[in-house]
Amino acid sequence: MGKKKTKRGNGSIHLRKDGRWEGRMVIGRNEKGLPKTKNVLARTRRECQEKLKALRDSINSAEPKQPKTSMTFGAWLDHWYRSDCKPTISPKTQTDYENRIYQHIIPEIGHIPLVKLTSGDLQQFYIRLKQGGRLLQPERYGPGLSDRMVKTCHVTCRTALDKAVSQGLLLKNPAAACKAPATHPKEMQVLTQEEMQRLLIQAKENDCYELLLLELTTGLRRGELLALQWDDLDFQTGELRVQRQVQRIRGELTVTQPKTRSSSRSIILPPPILDILKSCRQHTGSRWMFPSPRKEDSPRDPAAVRKTLSIILERAGCKHVRFHDLRHTFATNALEHGMDVKTLSAIIGHVSSATTLNVYAHVTDGMRQSAAAKIDCAIAKAEPEPDAAVKEKPARTTFQAVKGKYRKPGTGCVSQIGDHLWEGRYSPKVNGKRMARNVYAHSEEECEEKLAKLIEEMKEELAALRAQAKAG
Repeated sequence: MGKKKTKRGNGSIHLRKDGRWEGRMVIGRNEKGLPKTKNVLARTRRECQEKLKALRDSINSAEPKQPKTSMTFGAWLDHWYRSDCKPTISPKTQTDYENRIYQHIIPEIGHIPLVKLTSGDLQQFYIRLKQGGRLLQPERYGPGLSDRMVKTCHVTCRTALDKAVSQGLLLKNPAAACKAPATHPKEMQVLTQEEMQRLLIQAKENDCYELLLLELTTGLRRGELLALQWDDLDFQTGELRVQRQVQRIRGELTVTQPKTRSSSRSIILPPPILDILKSCRQHTGSRWMFPSPRKEDSPRDPAAVRKTLSIILERAGCKHVRFHDLRHTFATNALEHGMDVKTLSAIIGHVSSATTLNVYAHVTDGMRQSAAAKIDCAIAKAEPEPDAAVKEKPARTTFQAVKGKYRKPGTGCVSQIGDHLWEGRYSPKVNGKRMARNVYAHSEEECEEKLAKLIEEMKEELAALRAQAKAG
């Protein structure tokens, strides 16, 4: 009679030379992929079968089993956001999360059962976002989302799934094996001394001098600068208190708490800046240091300031920089003129000096090299390098402010909103309300042509509406 074979995976039984029966089964694999086994010994075959079965049952009972739940990934994501995430984040961050969760993630993969969601599902979702996930203005920005937006969607999914694992709803996080796009910080640009002079000269012509001057001498974030009130400044001591910021949340201009605890800080302004601000206050009938020119008792809109800066930079002949680059300009100048990193970190409101060192490593490296050269000169009596000599004070620029070009009524307006992007806008009044429409182009000439066509079309449309109103 042939030997009875056990089923595959149930282990094996054989008779040893000492007369005992041995049962053996594979319980896993080691790091090299080789099988790991356990064995049992008995005097009879039947007893060995019973021991081997008990071993198999103990191993199977110890292995975790996939939880049984009918919840979809979308339902879990919504529950996680409302109960765990939303109570701990600011209103501005809430809008960012809700945009990712309810506009992108749930509509795409929210229907998949939570326990059946795989790394492949998530990876394909990220690819679709990158290729054609943009919902608003794809003709302006392109069909796909940015690497940064795709990565934030991945981080949101991973964090929510980590919570599901900790609550026993999943055995492992499928997002852990996914690869999100690499993101790179935007290149920092710093204005030169001459560019700063031209910028401030042109700013006087555009009624933005005090705002940009204060930015270049304090390095405040744009929202912090626009939220300043006259009560925040003590003209006797020169102390300026930063204790709020302006943000646009769900389409509304909102005053909120600063970004972090370290963002609530005090800055001492030099006397020349105080004199300029004193003169400015005499002509300002608002509690806001930089009030909106259109709305009563309201700070300036951050978007409007960005557009104004773009116009000033162009007319001043400066390179196109972001408003945040003015903050970088202040920090770079402060370090180059000998301010220590700890003091600068407190002024610009970083959480720690390590953050400042990371952001401005290129400046601090130069400072260390300069310090090493000075030590070498003092100890080894070495001759100073030509580059280590004291820099000459920059000459006063001869730049003259460019006078603004006022367009004729009914011709709209054109402004540059990016390095290679122009915006044309026409907003006639209809029944006492503005009806605004925009066009976009990659050159000023192309934008003017598109705007002229838009104006003709809108005039025909308005004429038809007026004729229809008269007939009615």
